[in-house]
Amino acid sequence: MSLEELISTHGYAAIAVGTFLEGETVLVLGGFAAHRGYLQLPWVVVCAFLGTLFGDQLFFYTGRTVGAHILEKRSHWKSKSTRVFDLLHRHRLLLVLGFRFLYGFRTITPFLLGASGMPPVFFLVLNVVGAFLWALVIGVMGYMVGQALELIISDVKRYELWLFVALAATGAAVWLYHFLSRGKQSRDNHRRQSL
Repeated sequence: MSLEELISTHGYAAIAVGTFLEGETVLVLGGFAAHRGYLQLPWVVVCAFLGTLFGDQLFFYTGRTVGAHILEKRSHWKSKSTRVFDLLHRHRLLLVLGFRFLYGFRTITPFLLGASGMPPVFFLVLNVVGAFLWALVIGVMGYMVGQALELIISDVKRYELWLFVALAATGAAVWLYHFLSRGKQSRDNHRRQSL
């Protein structure tokens, strides 16, 4: 199966699943694939919108039902939860609309918003708007990355596979760096608490 067939067959589903879980890299790749003609940008945005919307709603309701219990058991979430609750009290509307744009806060923020007792309808309405804005901005950004690469590299088709790999590797490296630094911070916090 060629790269074109693989993306055309599974691209939309991969975008929906990827944005359900986290998503920036998957969505940038989807926008890039749309620029290359393998996917259609409006459908990339729709799949990303639905994936992120359903993921955030799930995390919100999980936080609403078991959030307090989980926060008591996970001391390493306390620093993030304190920052999110502080932002929530000062900038409630902006936080719900823009948390997806804050890397590292994308999955925990809806959970903490649910745990904070935020009304579900308020969250849903703002989540719909925020999810659409995020899907549109990041999807178009991926499309523009494709345009920029086409200007820089005259024969993009020849290097297409490597460009997809490079974009995916960059996203994975950012995620890995963030994950490892978060783990180190968690271990440091745990050591301080045990002293």
